[in-house]
Amino acid sequence: MQAHDMRIPGLAGRSGAVASSATSADATTVPRAYAWLVFGLTIGLLLSDYMSRQVINAVFPLLKSEWSLADQQLGMLGGIVPLMVGIFTVPLSYLADRFGRVRSIVLMATVWCIATLGSAMAQNFNEMMLARIAIGLGEAAYGSVGLALIFSVFPRSLYSTLSGLYGGAAFLGSVLGLVLGGKLATALGWRGAFEAIAYGGFLLVLLFALFVREGRLGQTQEARASDLASLSRRATLQALFRIPTVLYTYLGSATQLFITGSILVWIPTYFGRYYTLSTDRAALAAAVFVMLTGLGMGVLGNVADRLGRKRPARRLFAAMVYTVVSFALLMLAFRLPLGATQLVVLGLGVFVVSGTWGPTTAAVGNLVPIAIHSTAMAVITLLNNLLGLAPGPFVTGLLSERYGLDIALQWIPVVSIVSATALYLAYRHYDADALRSKAHA
Repeated sequence: MQAHDMRIPGLAGRSGAVASSATSADATTVPRAYAWLVFGLTIGLLLSDYMSRQVINAVFPLLKSEWSLADQQLGMLGGIVPLMVGIFTVPLSYLADRFGRVRSIVLMATVWCIATLGSAMAQNFNEMMLARIAIGLGEAAYGSVGLALIFSVFPRSLYSTLSGLYGGAAFLGSVLGLVLGGKLATALGWRGAFEAIAYGGFLLVLLFALFVREGRLGQTQEARASDLASLSRRATLQALFRIPTVLYTYLGSATQLFITGSILVWIPTYFGRYYTLSTDRAALAAAVFVMLTGLGMGVLGNVADRLGRKRPARRLFAAMVYTVVSFALLMLAFRLPLGATQLVVLGLGVFVVSGTWGPTTAAVGNLVPIAIHSTAMAVITLLNNLLGLAPGPFVTGLLSERYGLDIALQWIPVVSIVSATALYLAYRHYDADALRSKAHA
């Protein structure tokens, strides 16, 4: 890597996808300092995204008391945002690839900040639900479009690291939303908590709009039009769903997150039930493990990048190793007696369990054309939710009802066997798929 700039890697199409023009983003030189500024502002908006999403969970008791809400209604308020994200992430990401990622991000962030401010003004359940729906629409494509924007200004050799840090920031934002939301609600009231987070988001939107410009990223309208013109709808679908490595990576990523979702949702209950912690202390303990998961995503993403410098396929091999290691650690942790040793092993397990996120998104980013990176990131996000994060906690609950939560968590890590197999197959296909991509470029 040069000391003064970063060369953006070339667009590699497949099955009819044509390489982008020489004027496109892959041929630009982006100063290193500016690339990191883009990264920092994009991460900042991601934190705002998750804080706006999660703050309501911290004020549930206040809403329940003031509006006499049932737990079912509180659950609807908490669940509507991820539902909207799941429904709209792919179509809105597809539009962002065509409309322009920077403009799309500014629009999306403005929408969720206005909706967060609207939450502070809600007078009843229905008004709050409308505000939450608007937050979900604003946030639906941000995760995928933001990551695609980061990929566009850094070399492929850093994709796993950047993706891991990005995913880790989402976990940090979730924790901040709960912790900071609770503190703000105590000091300012629940309306004040929403207002403070909304105003912080508006400030970040302003900074992003002032400093991040598509022209400075080498992503001019003419370049983007040229890139997209080379990709027919059929070629786009083939790039997203016909490359063996990409398909196996989708499966490997989603099944591993089945375990992550299960543990992170049920770990507060586990601490409360078996360590007899109070609700607030169990939540605090769980927050530590959430942070370990996010930290592991960043650190292990960087490890995968280092292993894949000379041969990118090794990133997928590293991801496969992470699944095997997490399987061993988590299977052991939930079978150990309660105590310090179990907590240490469990901490190591959750540190490793989501290390696959960086390498898997990097593999998809490497093989799918840059022009549709937002769409590709949306597809992997959707599948991660449909096959992993959503069913994992549900299946764990079913097993818990029948056998007990401790037994359920002992067996959930077995899903890593499916993930490891899929990632091994992706690793075996990677070099051949990369060569075919070059041949079609």
